[in-house]
Amino acid sequence: MATMTETRTLYDIIGGADKLRAMVDRFYDLMELEPEFAGIRAMHPPSTDGSRDKLYWFLTGWMGGPDLYQEQFGHPRLRARHLPFAVGSSERDQWLRAMAWAMEDVGIDEDLRLRLMQSFYQTADWMRNKAD
Repeated sequence: MATMTETRTLYDIIGGADKLRAMVDRFYDLMELEPEFAGIRAMHPPSTDGSRDKLYWFLTGWMGGPDLYQEQFGHPRLRARHLPFAVGSSERDQWLRAMAWAMEDVGIDEDLRLRLMQSFYQTADWMRNKAD
């Protein structure tokens, strides 16, 4: 008898749509509330509603859930989409700190947080486009 192997995506492991949405919303709430994130908050429009949706849609697909972002906007082209903004080490570090804090606040397992932070660091570091 053949056995079926269930492959769980990061999207499943993190807790699906509700947990991911809570994480993204907490990330933007922290950005709006905490002075240490003023640098990255200034890069966003007055209302972060659209930014919240785009990050949620992007992370949903990136984690193996539905490709919500690509269905609406095509390939993410992350670096190209962020070129209008001056992203240096300070902005990278603010983004990473806010995301780490958000993941902790919504109860993401520590091992998963560490795994995600490694990937987030690689991407955030690659997004830098200004000298420090």
